[in-house]
Amino acid sequence: QVQLQESGPGLVKPSQTLSLTCTISGGSIATNFYYWTWIRQPPGKGLEWIGYIYYSGSTTYSPSLKSRTSISRDTSKNQFTLQLNSVTPEDTAVYYCAGGAGFADYWGQGTQVTVSS
Repeated sequence: QVQLQESGPGLVKPSQTLSLTCTISGGSIATNFYYWTWIRQPPGKGLEWIGYIYYSGSTTYSPSLKSRTSISRDTSKNQFTLQLNSVTPEDTAVYYCAGGAGFADYWGQGTQVTVSS
């Protein structure tokens, strides 16, 4: 069973870069046709898709966040990473990593990130 675990700072200052890592266990980041995805949920709002890195290494981002987002992977560590630049308080959310051939078959438990000075 694939399991995902998010890690990273819970507090980020405005204008700085938010960086989160998702560690995969029970499966490989290189599994054919798997998507590895970042999703967030701001307080009181619905889920928002941020972007994904495909098993091939290609990436796709939400148009609304594309200019500030980078998703990368470390195959040796079986991890993928989200970087969101120039954050504002509007980026405060629970951030989830997810993965699978069905786009988000498996989910991490989520991690709260607050943007505040």
